[in-house]
Amino acid sequence: MGEHHYNQGKGKNKKQQQHNKGHGHTQHSMKDTKTFNRHGSTAPQPSRIRKQVDPEISKYLLEIANLFESNAVELEERTLICGNALEETKGFEFEVATDYILSHTLETIIQGSDVEHLCTFLQSCADNFPAIAMDRSGSHVAEAILKSLSTRVQDKDARPQLEEALTTVCKVMAASSVEVMRNCYGSHVLRTLLCLCKGVPLDKSEYYFSKAATVLAGRLNLNVSKKHDATNFQSGFPNLLKLFVSEMLKNARKSIKTLQVDPFSSFVFQTTLRVLAGNDEELLHVIPILLGCKDKRNPEGSFLEDTVVAELIKLSKEAEFSHLMEVVLEVSPEALFNELFTKVFRNSLFELSSHQHGNFVVQALISHTSNQDLMRLIWDELGSNMEDLFKMGRSGVVAALIAASERLHFNEHKCCQFLAKTVCSADESPKCIVPRLLFLDSYFSYEDKSNWSWQSGDKMHVMGSLILQAIFRFKSEYIKPYIISITSMETPHVLEAVRDAKGSHVIEAFLSSSASEKEKCRLVKKLESHFGKVAAHSSGAFVIEKCFTACNLSLRESIVSELLAVRSELSKTKQGSHLLRKLDVDWFASHPDRWRSKQASKEFAYKDFSSTFGSSDTKPRRKDRFLAGSSNNKSNPKTVTELRKEINQSLGTAAPFLSKQKFKRKSEQKGKNIAKVGDDNNNFRRGKKMSNKKKVGNKNDDTAAMATARKSNKKRQRDGDVREASLKKMKA
Repeated sequence: MGEHHYNQGKGKNKKQQQHNKGHGHTQHSMKDTKTFNRHGSTAPQPSRIRKQVDPEISKYLLEIANLFESNAVELEERTLICGNALEETKGFEFEVATDYILSHTLETIIQGSDVEHLCTFLQSCADNFPAIAMDRSGSHVAEAILKSLSTRVQDKDARPQLEEALTTVCKVMAASSVEVMRNCYGSHVLRTLLCLCKGVPLDKSEYYFSKAATVLAGRLNLNVSKKHDATNFQSGFPNLLKLFVSEMLKNARKSIKTLQVDPFSSFVFQTTLRVLAGNDEELLHVIPILLGCKDKRNPEGSFLEDTVVAELIKLSKEAEFSHLMEVVLEVSPEALFNELFTKVFRNSLFELSSHQHGNFVVQALISHTSNQDLMRLIWDELGSNMEDLFKMGRSGVVAALIAASERLHFNEHKCCQFLAKTVCSADESPKCIVPRLLFLDSYFSYEDKSNWSWQSGDKMHVMGSLILQAIFRFKSEYIKPYIISITSMETPHVLEAVRDAKGSHVIEAFLSSSASEKEKCRLVKKLESHFGKVAAHSSGAFVIEKCFTACNLSLRESIVSELLAVRSELSKTKQGSHLLRKLDVDWFASHPDRWRSKQASKEFAYKDFSSTFGSSDTKPRRKDRFLAGSSNNKSNPKTVTELRKEINQSLGTAAPFLSKQKFKRKSEQKGKNIAKVGDDNNNFRRGKKMSNKKKVGNKNDDTAAMATARKSNKKRQRDGDVREASLKKMKA
């Protein structure tokens, strides 16, 4: 059968008339509302039995599949064939979409069709769309249609036709919402439809379901979690979304108690909340319904009914509802969040924390608390119960409590003290703190805890590692026992920790902490003569990079020397080759003196920059500074990582840091010997003397000119001192 046959179609159905493109459907209209409500009030259709596919259509689609597999069809011709094939399925969409074999061919055809044929197909099968969505094979077809349409949302010419087709589908899906959302296949299609109406790119899986690792990372980072991020969203259809959610919940309201504990409908509700995140008006209407309230708002002005409040603690112990409640706490406007805390969770936090499902709700509550007043109430209930929470295996609650304490700057010192007391008694040395937290389960399950010891080969605890990472982000004065503990670890234990992914993250966190350089070097020295072996491990390579950044020039040279000995082995691995480039190992091998000069310049520049512009946490101590005085200038605080990154970018070559500032050099001077710095320094001093003479001879200059001269002289003196210190250090 020739390609012309496919281009013209089988002839069974005539081509439909082209849709009127002049319809202005970019904005919601009263006509759409009435039509939506009329369709939304229809009763859900009973599940239908799939009939046998027409043999002629089956043969036709299989021949198209064979033609596409041959790769003999050009793109334009392929689009025409796909469009005609969709037309030929009219009246048989359900049968074709739910056929195990033909559904795969239909997916391929949908992916190759233009927006006009897709919208026509969707309109034609709209009445059967819920049944298609709930079928094992049909759900993949429904997903393919919605994903293909999502790529056309930005096309202004196609938007009116696209919105019309989606409105039709949303009507029938809302009418059958209870049946669809409780179906494992229909639930996923319904979530995809919600995201498409919002404008969420369909590759953003976090809007479909919550990945445990992603949620945990969000709860333990130190920044205030964003309640919604629409940075990469498309324009979407906000009015259609509002109507769709309203009708969907209207039909689901009678069955809300059943849907609250259903796993698949819980997913739909979670996605609904996420696509509405940031729209407080809608959330204040939707959330009470999902929690079981009948009225929008009580006469007293509260959002929650008393009868519902009594049930929410019990529901929070149900697996499915606990996931929903986590998202409710994530997106709730502040007024509703505060009411949930005071009416539902207050005085029940420890009870919920003790439960296998309820403890995740408490973690979400702590993580999304945004003020110290609520944090104080949470701390009163849970702060003194850290040890009990550890014993019950609820270390996630403790981790959330520590992260929130640091984020809100509340009880930071007290938090660190309480945690240390849970694993180390008053008569014990603080050396045991870090090992016991690394092996959290092993320690708390050990009968004679005072005789517990590090057993080589034991599995390190994920949550213990995360807790230690959070601890090392506190100020150094709060975490002295933890610093003593990690720097007192024996070399075999340090090596074992570095080779373990969980332990290596703790070592990295310490090396990035506000601990002093001397304390960090104590730990790095334990790895001497092992740098090459450590770098061969995927986790160890990152630790070596942190060691290099944290230690002094002497230890840096030791690291690079050991890596040079195993350069050939490291270059064969991804992490090893990255480390060799990052540490300039090849440059060290060929030009060791220049390598040392470059590292010295970076270190001097970092310390000067840190003391001048860094926050109090990043400024080095007086004994570590290379300048006698410190600047009183205040700027935005920067972390150690940010400071070093900025300086490394400025010092991409061996040129000193100050040459990148106002004292610009010509490009040909960048590669000259470092001894040139001494000449420049003398020039600066001569310039200073001349400036002083001019000041004495011109006493009648106005005040503004004198102030400018003083400022210039101070800067020159500071720059000259830096260059002189740099030269002396390198000569030594």
